[in-house]
Amino acid sequence: MLQIFKSIKGDKAIWAVVTMLALFSFLPVYSASTNLVYVVGKGTTLGYLIRHTILLLLGFVIMYAVHKLPFKYFKGIAILFVPLVIVLLVVTMLQGTTIGGANASRWIQLPFVGMSFQPSTLASLVLMVYVAGYLAKIKDKKITFKDSILPLWAPVAVVLMLILPANFSTTAIIFFMVCVLCFLGGYPIKYLLSIIGVGILSLTFFVLVAKAFPGLFPNRVDTWISRVENFVSADENINDDYQILKAKTAIALGNVTGVGAGKSVMKNFLPQSTSDFIFAIIVEEYGLVGAVVLLLSYLFLLFRIIIVSQKCDSVFGKLLVMGVGLPIIFQAFINMAVAVELFPVTGQTLPLISSGGTSTWMTCIALGIILSVSAKRDEFKEEEVLKENLEEEINPLEVLSEQL
Repeated sequence: MLQIFKSIKGDKAIWAVVTMLALFSFLPVYSASTNLVYVVGKGTTLGYLIRHTILLLLGFVIMYAVHKLPFKYFKGIAILFVPLVIVLLVVTMLQGTTIGGANASRWIQLPFVGMSFQPSTLASLVLMVYVAGYLAKIKDKKITFKDSILPLWAPVAVVLMLILPANFSTTAIIFFMVCVLCFLGGYPIKYLLSIIGVGILSLTFFVLVAKAFPGLFPNRVDTWISRVENFVSADENINDDYQILKAKTAIALGNVTGVGAGKSVMKNFLPQSTSDFIFAIIVEEYGLVGAVVLLLSYLFLLFRIIIVSQKCDSVFGKLLVMGVGLPIIFQAFINMAVAVELFPVTGQTLPLISSGGTSTWMTCIALGIILSVSAKRDEFKEEEVLKENLEEEINPLEVLSEQL
């Protein structure tokens, strides 16, 4: 075990805050799991705790393994994985089912392990690495919009079109993050604005087609529209979304210091209390103090991500860290914003806190990539220190020649 700790490289502050968030997650997940056990009547609280433990342990193993890889290899890995994620998304869409008349083609069943996998989370990570690699490649070149369509925007468009029918929020987040990364990577703003315009037109066309042929995507577009209408409407006669209403009630009960760990009442009424709306349970049990500490933890993680990016000597490394790091923080802010009704319901989990498999593992891979970049920087520093020490050593031959 001691040898493993010695072999851990990269930004120690990131390791610390990630470990702290993961350890803290056991409290709200264990508390909120009573909703699934006593209300839904599924499983046991101990079973959910063990499951969460296994998922996090596997996540940290994955993060450790990824951070040991030189970050330069991720560019080639992303190129190879783009076709794979496209195939997975196609398979997921074709084998999609309906639950209660609604399209639920987001997951694909993994054979022999009895688990489901959400390819869109993998696609998001692969796409960000791929875009970072392309932007690093053209950094010092004069690029035209025509030249970037096939190598850059074609893979992005294909992936987004395959995710959109079942998951609009994830599609929007990926598209926004890609645009932010392109902006940071120096992609011409006039071309970027054109892409945003094309994206808006494409979404409008998709909505019109879905409304004209409702059998193609059962209830999905209606769900998106109703969520947005409920969010922006000022009409007091319109009832708030049930989940938001319960989340706000939980937050109100939390007050400043909270009702205490495990003493949440609204966890028995709030759907997705262990995943999408776990922040509301945290605020209820730990109050405003807990919410502020959690928010500051993510802000500190963002700060360290920016530091790692700025200290990297490689253009690809800089863009890679921002490309895989910013979505983690952005997802966390969206999750918290939904709970306090600053954003429409999206179904995004709270990174490293919410119960979940695919999302947790993808977050750990992204963090492993960031740590890989920072570990390479540490290696350079060690090599420079070693070189300086060798230069300062006295050469015995020089001493002997001086004496003669």
